[in-house]
Amino acid sequence: MPLALLALAIGGFGIGLTEFVIMGLLPEVSADFGVTETVAGYLISGYALAVAVGAIVLTVAMTRLNRKKALIGHMILFIIGNVLSALAPSYELMMLGRIVAALCHGAFFGIGSVVAAGLVAPNRQAAAISMMFAGLTSANVLGVPLGTFLGQATGWRSTFWAISIIGVIALIGIIMLIPASAAEAKKAGSTLGEFRIFASGQVWASILITILGYGGMFGAFSYMAFTLTGVSGFASSTVPWLLVLFGVGLFVGNFLGGRTADKNLGMTLLVLLIGLVIILAVFSKVAGNQAGTIIALFFMGAFGFATVPALQMRIMSHSKDAQTLGSGANIAAFNVGNAVGAWIGGLTIAAGLGYTSPLWAGSLVTVAGLIVFLIAGLSRGGELRRNSKAQGKPGHEPNETEATTTIAPTGQSV
Repeated sequence: MPLALLALAIGGFGIGLTEFVIMGLLPEVSADFGVTETVAGYLISGYALAVAVGAIVLTVAMTRLNRKKALIGHMILFIIGNVLSALAPSYELMMLGRIVAALCHGAFFGIGSVVAAGLVAPNRQAAAISMMFAGLTSANVLGVPLGTFLGQATGWRSTFWAISIIGVIALIGIIMLIPASAAEAKKAGSTLGEFRIFASGQVWASILITILGYGGMFGAFSYMAFTLTGVSGFASSTVPWLLVLFGVGLFVGNFLGGRTADKNLGMTLLVLLIGLVIILAVFSKVAGNQAGTIIALFFMGAFGFATVPALQMRIMSHSKDAQTLGSGANIAAFNVGNAVGAWIGGLTIAAGLGYTSPLWAGSLVTVAGLIVFLIAGLSRGGELRRNSKAQGKPGHEPNETEATTTIAPTGQSV
C-alpha cells in the first residue's frame, strides 16, 4: 500500500480521537466549566450534528478544488478546532472548538475515501479505504484509553493539545506524501450539478443501508456500559478494557471487510449484514453470561465495522462523476445512523424492556437495512453475483452489468 495512505490513516486517528475521547473526560470537563453532566454531554451530540452538516456542506464547497488541497484545508480546520478546545476559557468556546473540529470530520473521510481509492489499482480500492479507516479504529483501540488516561493525569486540556500535535503530523504527511496527481478533482460541470446523484434510487438505497445497517450496531453499542454492568455483572472498572476488546473487533473487521469487498462487494455486504443481525440477536440472549458477552462483544465490533469499506464503495459506485459528494453523504449517513440507533435503543430502555433491549432492537434495525439492500440489489439484477475481477483487466471498461467502483489512478472516476 502507498505511504500516502499512512498520512490519511494518521488524520483518521486524530479525528477519531477527537470524536470519542471526550466521553472519558466528561467528568473533568463538566467540573472545570461548572456545568452538569448532561450539558457537558452536548459536546458529544453537538460534534455529531456538526459532522453530518460538514460532510455535505464542506464537501460541496471544496468539490472543485484539488483534493490534496481540500484535505490540507480540512486538517488545518481540525487543528484550529482542537487548539481552541484546549484553550477554551468557557463552555461556549469549548463547544465552538468542537464544532469547528467536527466540520472537517465527514468531509475528510468523504474526500479521503476517493483519494485513497485513487492511489491503488481498481481491485484494491476497498482495502485502501479500509486502510484510511484503520486510523479511526486504532483511535478506539489505543487512542481513547491513552487519551483518557492523559487527561485524567495531567488535565483534560493536555489531551486536546496532544490531538492538535497529531493533526500537525497528519498535515505534514498529507503535504509530503499525497501526490497532487492522485487528488485532481473533476472540473467539468457545475457544483450544483453534482446534486443530480440524489436523483438515483441506488444512491438513496446506499444511504438507507448505511443508516440502518450501521445504526443498528451503534444503537446497541451506545448503551453497552449499562449492559456490561447491569446484565453481564462486570465491575465498572473493567468496562474500559472490554471496550478496548470491542475496538480490536473494529480493527479486525475493518481490515478483513476491505479485502473481501474488493473480491465481491455485493456478497460481502450480504454476509456481513446477515452476520450482524445474528450476532446482535445472540448477544441479547447471552448477555447474562460473561464469557459469552466477551465473545459477542468482539464479533459485534468486527461485523459492524467490516461493513464500512463496502458501504463506502457501494455509494461511490453509484455516484458516478460526483463520487466525492456521494462519499461525503455516506459519512453523514453513518452519523445519522448513530443518532437513530441510539434514539431507538433509548426508547426501548425507557419503555422498561431492560438493558439487553438495545441489542435486539439493533438487530431489527439491521434487518431493515438488509431488506433495503436485497430490494436494491434485486432491482439492479444480479448484484450479488458480481465481483471486481473485471476491474483489474487492462483496457476493460466496466458497464452497468458489473459491480464496480472504478476510480482511475488520477483519482477521477472512469
